[in-house]
Amino acid sequence: MTSLLAEEIASQPEAISRLIDREAERVQALVAALPPVDFAVIAARGTSDHAAIYAQYAWGGIAGLPVALATPSLHTLYRTPPRMRGALVVGISQSGESPDIVGVVEEGRRQGRPTIAITNNEQSPLARVADHVIPLHAGPERSVAATKTYTTQLTAIALLAAAFVGRQERIDELRRLPDRVSATLDAATTLAPRAERYRFMEQCVVLGRGFTYPSALELALKLKELTYVQAQAYSSADFRHGPIATIGAGSPVVLLMPRGEAFADMLELAHELRARGAELLIASDDPTATALATTALPLAATLPEWLSPITAIVPGQLFALHLTLVRGLDPDRPRGLQKVTRTL
Repeated sequence: MTSLLAEEIASQPEAISRLIDREAERVQALVAALPPVDFAVIAARGTSDHAAIYAQYAWGGIAGLPVALATPSLHTLYRTPPRMRGALVVGISQSGESPDIVGVVEEGRRQGRPTIAITNNEQSPLARVADHVIPLHAGPERSVAATKTYTTQLTAIALLAAAFVGRQERIDELRRLPDRVSATLDAATTLAPRAERYRFMEQCVVLGRGFTYPSALELALKLKELTYVQAQAYSSADFRHGPIATIGAGSPVVLLMPRGEAFADMLELAHELRARGAELLIASDDPTATALATTALPLAATLPEWLSPITAIVPGQLFALHLTLVRGLDPDRPRGLQKVTRTL
């Protein structure tokens, strides 16, 4: 079955390449023109909120810039916006149309703070209210479940991280990203028949640590949206503080664990979960990890850890797509959802 979702997953290398080619120099100039800032505040919802959590790692870990997640309800429902002195205010939204995200950026401007919109719609209310716009150049995303706008949002955040720190090697690492995503897509062609094993899965846990934690959250969301599986995401560290008690024999656990500083911790946890009898689905570029898996989610290409969430989500997207089809569901029409969600 051909689907819009499958087409958009496959289009991600091209979309990421287009974004880097068109925006790398502009983003560097944008950052050079910013006034001094002490921290960033990011407003986002859903998939875009997962991208904002990636910014906490990428901007904090690469550039030393602290990142806080905004509380839009304080702006819209309670009308008590907090002080933003010293902040760079950023709104992230695929459509740019949610009033609460627009409201946070609008308040940032009212308080005299520099503002940036990261969006796939340059004509959106969010783009119009911000001082600066970083368009995603992903093309129309017709499937309800976001895929290419998530990976391009992460790429835009990575471009900003590279610009904040002013190191050309970071840009060079980014330019290799589209090929790595293509390689991961090619390696994941074997996933379709493996989804049959999980046709009747009702719940699962998705784990990541550090830079990959946002993509664990995103994969759990894709499983909920598309397959209606009750998927719950955790940092591996938080998971040990209680939720691990839910795991018994046969419990499905997805681990996103590319090579990097977080790998040893994730590997230790994978061994512990396997000893408990859990069914492990593992996305990794390390054979030590995939050897522990009942089902390997191929992650073909090693990247610097700060970019690995962009490839690590790809086999998860494909697994969610194939599981949707195995369960007889329409990946382009998840029940009860629409492409643009406007929250106040």
